[in-house]
This record gives sequence, structure tokens and C-alpha cells, in this order.
Amino acid sequence: MNNRHAHSRGIIAVLGGSLLAATAASADDVTVWAWDPNFNGAAMELAAERYKADHPDFNMVYEEFAREEIEAKLQTQLAAGTTEGLPDIVLIEDYSAQKFLLSFPGAFEPLGDTLDYSRFADYKVELATVNGETYSVPFDSGVSGLFYRSDILEEAGFGEEDLQDITWSEYVEIAKVVAEETGMPMLTIDYNDTGLFSLMMQSAGDWFFNEDGSLNLVGNENFRAAVEAYTEIVQNPEIYKTINGWSEYTGALTGGDVASTITGVWITGTIKAAEMPGQWAVAPTPRLDIDSSINASNLGGSSWYVLASSDNMEETKDFLSTIWGNDVEFYQEILVNQGAVGSLLEVREGEAYQSSDDYFGGQPVWQMFSEWLAEIPGVNYGIFTYEVRSAITSNVPAMADGADVDTVIENIAAEAAVLTQ
Repeated sequence: MNNRHAHSRGIIAVLGGSLLAATAASADDVTVWAWDPNFNGAAMELAAERYKADHPDFNMVYEEFAREEIEAKLQTQLAAGTTEGLPDIVLIEDYSAQKFLLSFPGAFEPLGDTLDYSRFADYKVELATVNGETYSVPFDSGVSGLFYRSDILEEAGFGEEDLQDITWSEYVEIAKVVAEETGMPMLTIDYNDTGLFSLMMQSAGDWFFNEDGSLNLVGNENFRAAVEAYTEIVQNPEIYKTINGWSEYTGALTGGDVASTITGVWITGTIKAAEMPGQWAVAPTPRLDIDSSINASNLGGSSWYVLASSDNMEETKDFLSTIWGNDVEFYQEILVNQGAVGSLLEVREGEAYQSSDDYFGGQPVWQMFSEWLAEIPGVNYGIFTYEVRSAITSNVPAMADGADVDTVIENIAAEAAVLTQ
């Protein structure tokens, strides 16, 4: 449930040093489209400042749009074969990357001659690779974890050791005890958001499609295991609080209404906003009851892409390589300032990543997440991830009502087949 999507439109700022001014981009400026000025925008501003220190003529223009609007603008212009007005750099959510790369061959610049991809998390590289060419500058990870109220779990008789490398079935059993002993539900469930289901799937190193892009749902043991795990949760209403939308989700965390959440690392800032120091802790993501699944997964995340139509290709690529591809100190700063866990693996050795966090009971949470990051199975998100998720969402009520698992899978597959035509 990564809804860090800005909804402001057409905010333009020149980012060079500390300068921010409302102005139009000139031909020599490197332009960037992204969402969320406090996260993506702030990270790109810092990158521009650091690069400008050694390249005083560098100037970058950051244009702010909602994520959905960026995708719509790209889709419209690329489909029409029109590149005028497109940026040099655009942020694309990882779930949408393959859709753009496969739908518009030649529209994005391969960056294999710019970046050493062996230094980045494998799963982030894989999702941006088509026919042996990789196109992204991997940015923030959605590496997941089990965030839990250590005080509530302790009241129910559970300690940190009880949450290490557990399965989803074990998580549900713990949740039942927590609900019985404390009266608090363990997690939130939004019937309109199946991000948790996606997280379950990726933990098994699998997704909704075959290599040729066709649906891989019926007969897929990993998909069946995810349906069974999700069904087990929604059939036990005492262990979850039903919510609707992002604000109710974050409100349940900051208001102390639930004892845990399993999601991407990007939720850390929200949990800290609850001002409950020492009452939260982190454990590995639960795994499916199947051999292919591990206690590491991902939810959300995004990466930077260079449009092949860029008039500033050399400068753009050098900027991205210098800062995003090599500047370890930069990644320390965006971790501290924005809570952004980058995908460059060597940053794990930095001081910021190794420090303990009193808010989480002294755990080295950033180090923990960076270790899980390196374990995330790579999958191909394909073109129609959101369409399949829509089909899953429409069948969640049937799961909760106890429908036969095979029937649920067949119904999801049938709906997905229509949505992906």
C-alpha cells in the first residue's frame, strides 16, 4: 500500500545548489518528472546540489505531477510518437516499468554503459531489463518487513524471537492470541487494496505471468499458496481492522489501533509519527507455506529512467552515474533525511545504515532492511500487474466468505483474462 503519490500538478522548480524558483526549463536544463516533493523531489534536489558542486553550470528543473498523471502523459505522448515536452529523466513505479519498456521500444535509453548494475539489488535490475538491456537507475526499494508493537506482543506473551522467519500461518496463530489476550487486531485489511497479496507472491520469486506474458494463475502452486494465505487472514475477522484507503491505514498505525503491519520500508516515517518510541520493532516478512517462499519480499518502489529523446543525454547520464550510481554519502543523507532505502548495495556499510534506532528498541533497522533487500527474489512484473490485482481484489469478499480456493482462482483467472485482453 504505497500511496506516497503527490497530487499537485505542474509544480516547477529549478534545482541547482539551493535555488528553487518557479520558472520554465531552457534547452540546456536537465528536466525531471516525479511525484512526492518531500521524498522523490527532495532526494533529487540533494543529488543536484551535490553534482553542481563540481559542475557549476549544471541546472536541473524538477516538475511535480501525480504518479498517475505522469504515466498518462507518457502513455499519450509515446503512443502518438510525440516527444516534444517530455523530460530528460522520469520516475516510474516498478510495477509499471515493463509496461512502458515493452510497449514503447526505443523510447528509453539503455544505461548499461553508464552504471555497473552488479552493485545494485538484483531484483531492481531484473524488473528494468528487456532483451538483455537494462534501462533504469534503481532508486528506492519497497523492501518489506513486519513492523509490530513490541509492547502489545509482549503483553500477549510473545518476544522478538517468536517473530523470526515465521510463516503466514504462524503469523495468523500469533494474531489470534494477540486479539484474545489484548483485544487488539493484529493488522489492517483494505478490501480494495491487495498489496499484501503481491508481497506474498514475490516472496516466492513468482508473479502472475509466464515468460511470454500470458497469465500464470490456474495451476500455479505459488499463486495458490498466496490465495490460501490471504484467505486464512480474511476468514479471521477478529485479527484485523477493516479500513478503506490510505488515510485510514495510516490512522490505524498512528492511532494505536493495530499491533502490526507488513509492508514496505517506506512506512517507517509514518510509524515514527505515532510518537511511540520503544513500542515498535521490526522482524522479517512472513513467508508462504511453500518451499519456494522466503522471509524477504517487496512492496512498491520506483526507479529513474532516461528518455531516448533527451537533448542533454551526455550530461544527464553523467549526473545519474556520478551521484545515483556512485555517491555512497548521498545515499546516507537521503536515508537520514527522507527515510529512503536506496538500491545501491554498498551503502549498507555506511554509518547511517549501521546505527541503531531507539524508536525501534535499539534495533539496527536500516541494516536489517538492507540485508533483506539483497535477498528479495527478482520477478517480472509484466504489463498487466494492476489488472490482475483488480481481479484479485474483486474476489476478496468470496475468500472471506469461505469460497472454495480452486473456484476463487478460476474466477480470478477468468476476470484477469478479460482485463488483460
